[in-house]
Order: sequence, then structure tokens, then C-alpha cells
Amino acid sequence: MATKRSARKRPVTVLIGTRKGAFTLTSDAERSKWKISEPIFLGHIIHHFKQDTRSPKNMVIAAKTGHLGPTVYYTTDGGKNWKESSAPPAFPKSSKDDKGRVVSSVFWLSQGHDSEPGVWYAGTTPPGLFRSADGGNTWEPVKGFNDGPNYKHWATGGETPGGQILHSVLIDPRDPRHMYLSISVGGTFESKDKGKTWTPLNQGVAADFLPNPDVPYGHDPHCVVCHPADPNRLYQQNHCGIYRLDTPAKKWERIGKNMPADIGDIGFPIVVHPDKKDWAWVFPMDGTTVWPRTSPGGKPAAYNTRDGGKTWLRQDSGFPRKNAYFTVKRQAMTTDDCRPLGLYIGTTSGEVWGSADEGNSWKCLVRYLPEIYSLEIAEG
Repeated sequence: MATKRSARKRPVTVLIGTRKGAFTLTSDAERSKWKISEPIFLGHIIHHFKQDTRSPKNMVIAAKTGHLGPTVYYTTDGGKNWKESSAPPAFPKSSKDDKGRVVSSVFWLSQGHDSEPGVWYAGTTPPGLFRSADGGNTWEPVKGFNDGPNYKHWATGGETPGGQILHSVLIDPRDPRHMYLSISVGGTFESKDKGKTWTPLNQGVAADFLPNPDVPYGHDPHCVVCHPADPNRLYQQNHCGIYRLDTPAKKWERIGKNMPADIGDIGFPIVVHPDKKDWAWVFPMDGTTVWPRTSPGGKPAAYNTRDGGKTWLRQDSGFPRKNAYFTVKRQAMTTDDCRPLGLYIGTTSGEVWGSADEGNSWKCLVRYLPEIYSLEIAEG
């Protein structure tokens, strides 16, 4: 499928979610000068901050508001005014069937299919899938997953530092009925009937932490993406490596084995080139021993493949050469659609780094923000 590309030069706006609020970072047409906004919802945990590309003045924020708990905010005027969801994602309470689930965070946001304006999906902790049909004002559980017959097996409460999270909600651009989602310490799952039924999609993925690594679920995907130029191509950054899947095949291939041995293939984010299905980027972290979750050796770098994972190119020009012990979380790496392609990472030390030349060189765009949880690009 062809994707729409912008002209070579245009301003870019990065939507930033942090541990202490949201921000916007806007460039000039050359992407050489950048201006940071005043904070939005200062003090709130912002897990995800996204624009609706179908209606660019509409944006949605997944937040955790201190002692008031998890919620969603939305705007219809480009951020001039924000409203809280009147019915944020929540598991229903029923005396007949109360599973004791309470949403502790709204973690992930994905807009619905282009044919369904106003539709959004949200992933939560504990794992839950929710849908809004009115731009984020009211949310309903997707019962086919949340109350499905296998939920108790797929969402067992496996321990991760942030809890068991439902993330990477993907909608096939060709078919709104075709969806994917992933759960940390649960696996990746596919639906072909708009979320009514789901099947595991984990064959070939390692699960070194499980007694039986060949189980159909229980895996730990960190981030899964569907390629916009070819939706049959999926990439995955997992707790146990980097993978590629070309559907309708069902078995993932571990392309991370081709990464340098001293770096490994452990990390959280993975992003793709909007036009070139064989191009992808990751930002590795130290996943050895006690999992320091820092740049390997304190030397940060992105790695880029241009052949579907057969080979990887280290891209570290501009990054510190030593003593830089940050990492990048699963939602904190993104790309623009300019020519040449721009890449952006947000770090656990509160910096946003950018590359205006497809990762060949990097510079720090802003410092001293709170720990960064997510980065997304907004259209003009």
C-alpha cells in the first residue's frame, strides 16, 4: 500500500508524554530550531499523547492523575481546551460476575480505522481493551477480549515493573475487523472479527523465562508494529529479541540474532520507515544479569536495518560516547514523514533527541524534562 509523504521541508510537532505532564515540541521548516511548550497537566503521569490524523484538531491523552487515578483527556480544538472523559476506561462491576479488576492505568491509545471517525482504542493495566466511538469522551469494554474464555490464561497477572500491560493495539488499514494487541507477559493476539474472538500469534518467539518456552502464550512483547506500506509485515521488539512476521505465515523469525553480539537484541521500542518495509529501527538496552535497562556500556545508539533484519547498522553520531546511562521506553521512539525521514527518541533522563537524516546523525532537541514515556508526531 502506498503511503502519503510530505514535502522535504515542513515544521514538525512532537507530542511528549512524561512522568510529570505533557509537552509539545515544535520545529521550524528546516527541523533545525525547536521550541518547547509550557506543560500540559503538569504533575500528572502521561502514558500516551496522540493526535487523531483523521481530524487533526482532535487529540487524546492517557493520564494517571495522582490520587484521582487513571483517566483520559480529549480536545477538539487543537489543545486550547481539554475535557476529561465522562466515562473513562473501566471494568464493569457486577455482583454476578465481578472478577475484581480495577483499571490502574490507561497505558496505550490507538485511533480506529479511517472508515470509523471518532473511534479510539485504549489498552490498560491490568490488561483490558476498551473502545470509544465519540473521540474519547466515553469508553466501553471490548467484551470479546476482556471477558473472553481465555482471558484468565492470557492475562494471569505476570509481574513486570509497570504491571501487566495491554499495548500495541493495531488496526489493519485494509480492514477494520482485523486487529492485533499485545500483553506484557501474555503475548500477541489477533482478531479477524473486530475483537469478538482472539487467537495467539506467538509461534517462533522465545520465552526464556518460562519453564516451557514453546507455549502458545505467556510471552513478553515490548512493542509490535504493523508496517503501513505493507500491512502483512509485522515487527516486534520482545523481552527475548527482535522479530519479523510476514503474514499469512504464523511463525515469527528472530532477526535480532543478526545484531552485534556485544549489544544483543533486547530493548523496548521499534519503529519502521513509512515507505520501505525492510527498514526498521530499534534502540537497544542492557538486558543482561539484573536487567540494568540502560544503554549498553553507557554508549547509546540506534540500530537500523534496511534489509528486513539481515544486517544492522549502528547509528550513534551525535550521541554521548560514554557515561550516558539512559534508555528509551516502548512508546518513546517515533518517526515523522518528511524527506529525508526524521527520527525521535525520548529518554528516561528527560531528553528528546532527533535525527533529520534517517538516523545518520543525532542532536539533543530539549533537556531537563521529566522521564519521558511517549513520543508521537502531530500533523499540521
